[in-house]
Order: sequence, then structure tokens, then C-alpha cells
Amino acid sequence: MNFDPDNSIVKLCAQGMELEGNGETEEAHKLFLLAWQEAANDFEKFISAHYIARHQKTVADKLKWDKIALQAALKIEDETMQANYPSLYLNIAKCYEDLGDFDKAKENYQLALLSSNKLPDDGYGNMIISGIKKGIERMSQW
Repeated sequence: MNFDPDNSIVKLCAQGMELEGNGETEEAHKLFLLAWQEAANDFEKFISAHYIARHQKTVADKLKWDKIALQAALKIEDETMQANYPSLYLNIAKCYEDLGDFDKAKENYQLALLSSNKLPDDGYGNMIISGIKKGIERMSQW
């Protein structure tokens, strides 16, 4: 699925990311919330929820928004969306780990690993795979 730069939700999220980069996190969060409110389809819900998750004050709230982003992504019938699954499962796994729910953390790290074959073979893909492997390694202690 292509991220259409003319899509109004993508534009809002891009503006929010720019604000984040400038340290204006509260303003960025407001744009991501506006994107969520204006989202009209699963792709727009996925992208806006993903960015909202990054600005939550509690791990439980981050987990909630990461799950919303994943559920929206899973509804999109486009094979290219599958490259987003490992990162989404990784985020969810880390939340469960931080909350002390190691069984759910292990489950989601495994789902991230199982879907990692859809990642691009580049710096981003390598970063996600590294995060997955480190999470699985930490969970082997539990």
C-alpha cells in the first residue's frame, strides 16, 4: 500500500512528525488525534493510531492504540501492508513486556518473528528484526 502524499491523513501525520522532530510533541499529538478523528478508512485509521500510540503517557494506553493500529492494518487487503505487521507486533510485545505480561509478550514477539519475512532487506527491516530477536532473548529468561 502506497503512502499517498496527497492523502489528507498522511499529510496531517507528516506534519505531526515534523513537529515531533522539532520537539513540539504536544502539537504533534494534537495533529495525530485530528488525523484519527478525520480517518475515513482502515488505512487512515492504521496510520493515525500508530502515531497516537507513540504519544501515550502510560504503557496501557500505548498498548491500546498499538492494538487499534494493528486491527486496522489487518483489515487492509493489500499484501504490501504485511510489511507493517512485524513492527506492530513488536510494539505490542514490548508493551506487554513492560506491563509484566510475559506470556502475551512472548506470543507477540513470535508473531512479529513469523511475519518478519515481509520486511524489506534494509536498515529499517534490520532494526525491526534486531528488536524482535532482543525481545525473544529477554523473554527466554521468563
